[in-house]
Amino acid sequence: MTLPHSEQIETIIGQLQEFSPREVLRWALERFPRTLAFSTSLGVEDQLLTHLLVEELGADAVDVNIFTLDTGRLFEETYRLIEATNARYGIRIKVHFPDAGAVEEMVNRNGVNLFRESVEKRKLCCRVRKVEPLKIALHGYEGWLTGIRRAQSSERSQMRVVEWDPGFGLLKINPLWSVSTESMWASIRSEGIPYSHLHDKGFLSIGCACCTRAVEPGADERSGRWWWEQGGHKECGLHSSTS
Repeated sequence: MTLPHSEQIETIIGQLQEFSPREVLRWALERFPRTLAFSTSLGVEDQLLTHLLVEELGADAVDVNIFTLDTGRLFEETYRLIEATNARYGIRIKVHFPDAGAVEEMVNRNGVNLFRESVEKRKLCCRVRKVEPLKIALHGYEGWLTGIRRAQSSERSQMRVVEWDPGFGLLKINPLWSVSTESMWASIRSEGIPYSHLHDKGFLSIGCACCTRAVEPGADERSGRWWWEQGGHKECGLHSSTS
């Protein structure tokens, strides 16, 4: 997709910033009828967005490119949730894997748990297991649906309803950008939307099992990610415009 002029982005933001999540989603589906992809981490935000997407599209939701990234180090609960979500909504979440050769080379050179040694090596692991597979998954698409919210962390507090993502060269659409944590969970519970029960055990944000832990109530939602790192952004590189 050609880089939009900054005024074009601002015009879109002005149009959408007062929209509800469902209205933003409808706009995205109309704007990119065949070139819209949705990357889900199976986190509670993405589960809510999956629910809204299926409600909007009905049986046609099965034709939307809904995918997730399997880093090879996910929680067992995440795998079970993929199956539960597919069964509940009649969809098929496509699973993308990192390049086996790249993983093998990285591990043989740096060790299995290289991410503990330095921020640089942690980012290398994220790049090989997440960022490069995402580039492949998003190739050829113009719109990228995400479930990220401003309330998730201080790093994401300045995000907007749509953003041009320079790393992947497409328009990132964030329908839940202004949704509060309380409102999100109210929707999850009232609609009976399936979610990972790790959330009930204090996990506010769920990524790789080796890099995620439970946190105390009231903590920053991203504080359980790479908790051994002091300071810095708690991002892996997937959302470069918010990192």
